[in-house]
Amino acid sequence: MLPSGEGANLAMYDGAELGRAIAAHPDDVEAALAEYEKALFPRSAAVAIEGELLHEALNGDDAPRGFLNLLTGHEQT
Repeated sequence: MLPSGEGANLAMYDGAELGRAIAAHPDDVEAALAEYEKALFPRSAAVAIEGELLHEALNGDDAPRGFLNLLTGHEQT
């Protein structure tokens, strides 16, 4: 995960969600993991995409305008 501030948040949330899945399926770890992963991968992929967009805005060829565009929602002139 890019250092956008979301990596630690996701790790803590994912740990809690994994714990819930295991508690719901105490005798079937594979079922717990399958349930947990249904939400894990889409959630983390979405945050990774956001992090990549932020990285590009901060470090891309159009920086700092790209970052200002991201913050304001429109093109900077």
